[in-house]
Amino acid sequence: MEQAKSSDRLKKISLLLTPLFALLFIIFFDLEPGHREITYTVAVAFLMAIWWITEAIPLAITALIPLILFPVFGVLDGKAVSTQYINHIIFIFIGGFMVALAMEKWNLHKRIALRILMFFGAQPRFILLGFMLATAFLSMWISNTATTMMMVPIAIAITAKLDELSGKDKIRKFSIGIFLGIAYSATIGGVATLIGTPPNLSFVRIFNIFFPQAPEISFAKWFFFAFPISIVFLFIAWVILALIFCPRRGIVLNKQIFAEQYKALGRISFEEKIVLVDFVLLVLLWMFRSNIEIGGFRIPGWSNLLPKSGFINDGTISVAMAFLLFLIPARAQRGRRILEWETAVKLPWNIVLLFGGGFALAAGFKASGLSAYLGEQLKGLGSLPPVLIIACICLFITFLTELTSNTATAEILLPIMAALAVTLNVNPLLLMIPGTLSCSFAYMLPVATPPNAIVFGTGRIRIPDMARVGFILNLIGVILVTTAVFLIGRGVFGIDLTAAPDWMH
Repeated sequence: MEQAKSSDRLKKISLLLTPLFALLFIIFFDLEPGHREITYTVAVAFLMAIWWITEAIPLAITALIPLILFPVFGVLDGKAVSTQYINHIIFIFIGGFMVALAMEKWNLHKRIALRILMFFGAQPRFILLGFMLATAFLSMWISNTATTMMMVPIAIAITAKLDELSGKDKIRKFSIGIFLGIAYSATIGGVATLIGTPPNLSFVRIFNIFFPQAPEISFAKWFFFAFPISIVFLFIAWVILALIFCPRRGIVLNKQIFAEQYKALGRISFEEKIVLVDFVLLVLLWMFRSNIEIGGFRIPGWSNLLPKSGFINDGTISVAMAFLLFLIPARAQRGRRILEWETAVKLPWNIVLLFGGGFALAAGFKASGLSAYLGEQLKGLGSLPPVLIIACICLFITFLTELTSNTATAEILLPIMAALAVTLNVNPLLLMIPGTLSCSFAYMLPVATPPNAIVFGTGRIRIPDMARVGFILNLIGVILVTTAVFLIGRGVFGIDLTAAPDWMH
């Protein structure tokens, strides 16, 4: 109760004082004489950042500020700002999320999760692995929040059964490991695909705003880079959690418990089969849309068969596969379709607006000249080796995200990363990709990510439990991301450390 009052007080203070500070900044400062737009953009970014951090008003409403203030201050005209709120990147999210909602509607996600758990047996460490793999896999395609919400009730049912069989004292430590495993693997799995977590899509669009001539960051390219990171990190997290929370003896669990829950779902329905086929097709169409080239290896993309292959993007595919589900009749409910608007309307439109606000802010950074200005201020970093620059970026963003929305952090910092890359004359991907991944790799506090908050809400985890393991994973994440950029990123994205690409200028 006291914490809620303190939070409300902070929101009220932020609501009143932040606009005042922004206004005073505009009145008394002129960062670049002759270019007032830079000062105006800093004031707008400051206002949005503080209100996003304190949640003084809903995040999605804060995201609408550029639509009002950029035209007023002459940073961008209303039409230019408005177009940032709806684009092909946002349609990747909308279409993909609708397919995910269809999976949830017909319980296909539960069937997949329980199948994975049935496979892994009854040893505590393998139960933990089963939960983590199921959560990570689902989180690649469904929002990490929805995945966690689905997995937590299954975990509660399993741990309750274990309480009966082995006693609460023996189970308490193991149950902490289970719930932390769900939270962490939801986040780790989400980074593997463009639609798995919002910062990934934010990166693609902001990168496109700043470098329109750059090669496309396709679903397949991102997957080939991020999936290995996800797998390695998931294994490391499992080993750490198993060592700390999984006793070697004293816990007895019959695999039949998972089988009973699976049996309760009944036979796989016609609707589940249709959604499963649609989902698999969606992934395959995303993966093989454009040419896949890694080193000398090349797989031609299916879009080459079309008259104008460049007209097709991942957003087109996403919406097309969701659209199909609105056409196919359901057998279990006469007169209904596999996917209907009453289900699709559950799509988190607040995230759509949050994306749009971030994209508008990024466009303002570029149009006003603020991005170039910030890049100049940070050019001193150019004296550091690239590996140290990347590690510093990862470390800073990882621990900043512990206190802020990971999407909001990405929207604010990625334009700065783009500007810094131009100033340092290095490939922007070298800085923006580690920054994007670091926005998701925060594990210490309940407020860091929605999965952390959800499992903390079960009442089975204390903050010290989360912080102790989370701090270790934060540092491992920094090392892993920095290493992956050099080992995998250079090949997948064609990053040359010796020269900046032509499309930068």
